[in-house]
Amino acid sequence: MSVSDLVLELSDTIPDFPKPGIVFRDLTPVFANADAFTAIIDDLAARFAGKYDAVAGLEARGFLLAAALAYAGHVPLVAIRKEGKLPGEVLSETYDLEYGTATFEIHPGQIVSGSRVLIVDDVLATGGSAVAATRLVERAGYVVGGIGVVLELDGLGGRDRLGDYELYSIVTEAAG
Repeated sequence: MSVSDLVLELSDTIPDFPKPGIVFRDLTPVFANADAFTAIIDDLAARFAGKYDAVAGLEARGFLLAAALAYAGHVPLVAIRKEGKLPGEVLSETYDLEYGTATFEIHPGQIVSGSRVLIVDDVLATGGSAVAATRLVERAGYVVGGIGVVLELDGLGGRDRLGDYELYSIVTEAAG
């Protein structure tokens, strides 16, 4: 079975979560399946091979992907956290969600300036969190080496908002 088939078969669709009118795609059952999780990491690592010097994961489910990719590639891991979770000096970026606003933060100076950073997350919807992540990575003095997601919800504008960044989605399906 292909990695995209595994994702589609194992993921759940949860209506009215976290708010009424939102259809949430839950990939935690995919991550709980060792074969599917390994296939996802192998697929993302192969797709971006030679294009990154570090991996950044978006809190929270992006951390799962980023840690495994950083380990597989023997590269540094950069945490992009929700507001108020990092001590000391941080850079902040506020963005819109389907259901509100949020802020991400990053520690500047944790890796070598100019490093190519692969940004990973579980789902790309409106693109708000991914755009905020690209801005933080660049403001910290790094270069966006690419963006990888497990599931892209087409029709919500996420891909368009990311412009010319290299974006790879294991699965793309219509939002809804």
